[in-house]
Amino acid sequence: MEAALLMNWTLQQEIPIPADVMPLLTEGEQPVAAFKTFRDAAIFTTKRLIVRDAQGMTGRKVEIYSLPYSTINMWSSENAGVLDWNSEIELWTRAGHIKVKLGKGADVRRLDSLISWAVLQAH
Repeated sequence: MEAALLMNWTLQQEIPIPADVMPLLTEGEQPVAAFKTFRDAAIFTTKRLIVRDAQGMTGRKVEIYSLPYSTINMWSSENAGVLDWNSEIELWTRAGHIKVKLGKGADVRRLDSLISWAVLQAH
């Protein structure tokens, strides 16, 4: 039985951690890695995954998703194949099912390693 898809994000490539993420962090929380999304960024921290989504024509409206690692129950990773150019990570969380597609510039094993580190160190 397939869980209903809650979110669908696409990560392009790893980028330097954006300086403007610092006000979003709690005391003791540190950024670990960041990835470019279509119009913004996804940031892995020591406590959660933050996905910023710029919206509208100007991108001034920004929606921020925060996924604490402790809510991830299971994940899977799939590397790109010969005819299928995209890799993907799927997360099953307490909130629902999240699919993370990876562009050519994103390393699926790096993402899998980050999620493993984050989820397993949180428990």
